[in-house]
Amino acid sequence: MENRSQPSHTRYDVDMVSDYPLIYKGKVRDSFAINQELMLIVASDRLSAFDVVLPDAIPGKGEILTQISNFWFGRTEDITANHLTGRNIREFITDSDTARSLERRSVVVRRLEPLPVEAIVRGYLIGSGWNDYRSSGAISGIQLPAGLKQAQQLPGVIFTPSTKAAAGDHDINIGFDAMVAEVGGDLAREIRRISIALYERAVQHASARDIIIADTKFEFGLDQAGKLLLMDELLTPDSSRFWPSDAYRPGMSPPSYDKQYVRDYLETLAWNKRPPGPALPADVIAATAEKYAEAERLLTGPPRHRVA
Repeated sequence: MENRSQPSHTRYDVDMVSDYPLIYKGKVRDSFAINQELMLIVASDRLSAFDVVLPDAIPGKGEILTQISNFWFGRTEDITANHLTGRNIREFITDSDTARSLERRSVVVRRLEPLPVEAIVRGYLIGSGWNDYRSSGAISGIQLPAGLKQAQQLPGVIFTPSTKAAAGDHDINIGFDAMVAEVGGDLAREIRRISIALYERAVQHASARDIIIADTKFEFGLDQAGKLLLMDELLTPDSSRFWPSDAYRPGMSPPSYDKQYVRDYLETLAWNKRPPGPALPADVIAATAEKYAEAERLLTGPPRHRVA
């Protein structure tokens, strides 16, 4: 699935896909029904922050997200099965120009029944986890030691599921027992096991490239036979926090290769984090695009050193 060519930064609009009906318009991805078994997912250049889709797109973002996800899906198949079929968009899009424009930002996948929770794994204290810790000393019911600093590495990796909010609503961290109530105990435990294994695999890979993965979220679904599959995106700058190792300092929000840069900018505004989102300045858009491209280059490139 890997494609190491440079991003083409082709433009995308949902109307470009006229061969198949749109079945779901997400914050970033659009899903089209090919048939009862297959679906076409196209990653747009839309950016969401604090669960709100912002009015300005990040050029090339959808292509980068798709290529990074494909990279990770191919390297974690021994941990868990995923939704990819390996089939090319050109099998299904009749217009060759459209297929060429969409190829790097699209995947043909199995149609699944998405589970109503997000599987979040944290190795560092940041984001909503930091906010929860400051107010209660815990995240998702997991009590943590007193006196931890923002962005500090946690004593151990923790699994902190959340609700899966609709566009415009906010995800809410929930305890593991609440996840069990949603999906059942066996499934919840299996998702937790897989999620931690995926995170630990990714941390080792990224560490050799001088990148810290502070946290990440996974999504899962069930196929028609009830089999659990990893879906949506995997270890991208949209679903993870990537920090350069050499700039990391506990006690502050570190510089990042992900949309934390945009979140930090938005925190300087008098915005209530409800739709509509504010416009982004041109320099923030350009810098964000550069950070996404740098994340792809580093993560999919060769290691800088060995990790013990």
